[in-house]
Amino acid sequence: MTFRQFAFNNVIRNKRTYAAYFLSSTFAVMVFFVYAIFAFHPSLSKGELNSSVSQGLHFAEAIIYVFSFIFVLFSMSSFLKTRKKEFGLLVMHGMTNMQLRRMVFLENVFIGFFATISGITIGLVFAKMLLLAAENILDLEKTLHFYFPIKAIGLTFVAFLLLFILISFATVAILRGNKLVDLIKGSAAPKTEPKASVILSALAAILLIGGYATALIVKGMMVAAAMIPVTTIVIIGTYFLFTQLSVYIIKALRKRQSIFWKKTNLVLFSDLAYRMKDNARTFFFVAIVSTVAFTAIGSLVGFRTMLFSSLTSSSPFAFEYASEEGNVKEAEHLSLIRKELKNNDIPFHETKVNVKNQPVKGEEYSTHIVSETEYNHLGQSTGQPFEKLNLRGNEVVYVFHANPVGENQTPKPKGERTIALEENNIVLEKKKTITSNIFPIDVVVVDDSMFEQLTHFESKSTFYSFYIKDWKKTIDLSKELAKEIPDYNEYYTFFSLPYTWNLANQGYGATLFIGLFIGAVFFVAAGSFLYFRLYTDLDDERRKFSTIGKLGLTNKELSKIVTIQLAILFFVPIAVALIHGAVALTALEHMFNFSLVKESVLVLGSFFTIQVIYFLFIRSGYIRKIKQAM
Repeated sequence: MTFRQFAFNNVIRNKRTYAAYFLSSTFAVMVFFVYAIFAFHPSLSKGELNSSVSQGLHFAEAIIYVFSFIFVLFSMSSFLKTRKKEFGLLVMHGMTNMQLRRMVFLENVFIGFFATISGITIGLVFAKMLLLAAENILDLEKTLHFYFPIKAIGLTFVAFLLLFILISFATVAILRGNKLVDLIKGSAAPKTEPKASVILSALAAILLIGGYATALIVKGMMVAAAMIPVTTIVIIGTYFLFTQLSVYIIKALRKRQSIFWKKTNLVLFSDLAYRMKDNARTFFFVAIVSTVAFTAIGSLVGFRTMLFSSLTSSSPFAFEYASEEGNVKEAEHLSLIRKELKNNDIPFHETKVNVKNQPVKGEEYSTHIVSETEYNHLGQSTGQPFEKLNLRGNEVVYVFHANPVGENQTPKPKGERTIALEENNIVLEKKKTITSNIFPIDVVVVDDSMFEQLTHFESKSTFYSFYIKDWKKTIDLSKELAKEIPDYNEYYTFFSLPYTWNLANQGYGATLFIGLFIGAVFFVAAGSFLYFRLYTDLDDERRKFSTIGKLGLTNKELSKIVTIQLAILFFVPIAVALIHGAVALTALEHMFNFSLVKESVLVLGSFFTIQVIYFLFIRSGYIRKIKQAM
């Protein structure tokens, strides 16, 4: 047997330890490769929007690559710790330190090579399905046909082969300072009593409570200003939470005899403080990585909801055309819109509203005035509930354009009770102020006879609306109209809801697609970190429960103790991350004054459900392996 075969067999013999590491690495390679397939796709390399998507995918690849490096390095350090005793035995039987480092180097290269090949192969198998999924998410006009991604394969293979070689050199450096006696002792070396500082424990609670309170109190743009200091405070507080406060709480529980001596709590709490202290940095890292994943995905989903809600709620009309006096293109543009709708057999309801612009005493800008009848007709054409106005004499109603996002959802202050028009020397009386999305601008509604009396005005314009019940079916038509009618010039403005919605959907779909994949990578990596750390202590747990089992511990009590201990170690960092994520999403809600409760529950609930399934899977295997030793 050659030395390379010996190293290869070592990987096969330790497949239980390396399985999660191999699968996680394969997943990271697969995600990187899938991004490369999209980024190099011929259909995404042309066009301004598609080119931006391609650049975004390359940027996502860079993030995944950096994160994969940290992830693999961390995983390898965990494996080396579990195998110290094995390394010590090999050294006792004559293996030199150089041969030991060479063996570890070859093992890591073997795993990295096969993980890279596996990730690329799995990515190729599912490539067509992922391309079809991306077509629907991105809502691309051109189909993403399957192609053989030579560039993507080359980039992925070279990038990850280099990554695993660099990691292998790093692991060799880690082993350089170990002595034989340290290797033989392995993880069995006696541990010192974990200590917790009262001051640092209190500081952890103060920093977390202070950070949460600040994030939840600030409103509007102050949220953005407070983001960096609050994030810094919470990160420091989280570190002290795991390294100090958690140990302090466990030791405090151990001092309460009513709890410590109850049933099997003695076994449960006896080494929980040691395990919490040993794994504190891992839990801190998992909590922060999970928080990033929860917050990033929750924010992306929330932003998407806000964007489309703002777009569809700001106007009930598929097409709007506002024309100023002197617009020579008015008849041509309106005729084109009607012609296209009729040629495509699309039923529509057209409404016309005259608008007079009058300067008001004491106000900087002119006021847009419309008649009561035309306003009510416009509201009825939307087919949605609206407040029908009924005015008399010089009564007026201020109608402010409603915006579901931001701070303009509530009516502006009424201010003066009267409005003095400069041109006609007329004084109007405010009846009330309402918000509505019927008009794209703020208007003042007056009685019809009053509207006729306004013979002197600064300027006059006409607003045309085209209501279409199923406006999403007019996307192709709206693209044709966009070619013929520019958005605006000095005489008119043209707004097409289907066209704008389609542009936003394509642009944001790409962002969401990229963000979801990155969040998924972070989440899977966080779960893998927990898996590695728990299985690092498996041999110690076997010995401990084997000894306790001889004293009379039943299988039922064993399952209960291990389940509670695993649940504490597994869910504490995830619970901290869920709380961090919930606070961050609530702060985002305060920033935009837009409810994200539904999106927050959906995202955080989905992650929690997946984590519960993952825990049940790990718990089952963990308990089975401990029972085998009894």
